[in-house]
Amino acid sequence: MNRQFYIETFGCQMNEYDSEKISGLLNSQGYMETTLRDEADLIIFNTCLIRENAENRLYGNLGEVKRLKLANKEKIVAVCGCMPQNQKVREKMLKMYPFVDLIFGTNTYDQLPELLYDIEQKKKKKVISIVENSDNLKEEVPKSRKFSHKAFVNIMYGCNNFCSYCVVPYTRGRERSRDRQEIIEEVIALGLTGYKEITLLGQNVNSYGNDIDDRYQFPDLLRDLNKVEGIERIRFISSHPKDVNLEFIKAIKECNKVCSQIHLPVQSGSTKVLQEMNRKYSREQYLEFVRMAKAEISDISISTDIITGFPGETEDDFNDTLSLVEEVQFDSAFTFIYSIRPGTTAGKRTDQIDDKIKHERFDRLLKKLYPIFEA
Repeated sequence: MNRQFYIETFGCQMNEYDSEKISGLLNSQGYMETTLRDEADLIIFNTCLIRENAENRLYGNLGEVKRLKLANKEKIVAVCGCMPQNQKVREKMLKMYPFVDLIFGTNTYDQLPELLYDIEQKKKKKVISIVENSDNLKEEVPKSRKFSHKAFVNIMYGCNNFCSYCVVPYTRGRERSRDRQEIIEEVIALGLTGYKEITLLGQNVNSYGNDIDDRYQFPDLLRDLNKVEGIERIRFISSHPKDVNLEFIKAIKECNKVCSQIHLPVQSGSTKVLQEMNRKYSREQYLEFVRMAKAEISDISISTDIITGFPGETEDDFNDTLSLVEEVQFDSAFTFIYSIRPGTTAGKRTDQIDDKIKHERFDRLLKKLYPIFEA
């Protein structure tokens, strides 16, 4: 009888794609996926560290899994992804949940068969594999795609922006762009096998190519992928406002397969807060990006991310966010209450906002957004 694995994914589309790779590797080793955690021989949690809520969800799930491990010592419990990349979080996890058998980070997914061999065959009690930085972009691994008609395609790894509230540069490393020919060949193969839609992934897709000296940028990649036969729709996520320019907008307009939609996280409508977040643009610059996009593409859809309760945020700062929301008229938004993240400069600030105020502002933001979405 085939061994079974259960995988639960927290966080972003990048994590969802990583889970497709993990599933593909396990399938190649004879494992079959199950949706029933209790029946699995291997339980994997692919984690997120971007917000406190995702971190707490893991701890809650590990508490529930403890009884399964006590009932069956042969069951393997694994934690991977962004949380183990942080040393303090990793140490906390090992102390609180010593029954976890396998821990691996964002740079060692491809080692999973060997890591499992160490546990299953060599009978090692605990296996940990963490690599802080890696230039090896591991895309040549089996993938178990979640859908038969649409697929994620990773175009770059990491982030160089170091927003003061964010752990991504520490968990995913610095920006590394995939070779463009490798990306194009992957998309061609997807088109030949019946896939109709692709979503290009990166922490900051419109900085693609900045680490390569040949001046080939994200707009060039969009134009090349637009030519691929079989592919009907191209999406991408996420974009950083500081890298938006007219060439980027024109590429979206010119490419008939590229959806007229941009996810453009603003985070705050206050220039003061944006500076303290190290976002590298002002309120007015963001509004100019939006005006540029709408002038070129009249039916463009713009979504965003917004954080309430960033350290030092005043009532005036928050009102700036509300007025920006009113002016832009976003089509959708992901809204978050600020939470301290380990190792970030914002997390070390002494002017943290009271939880009651953060939640009250969050509720007011939602009340501002909902009528816009329903209009």
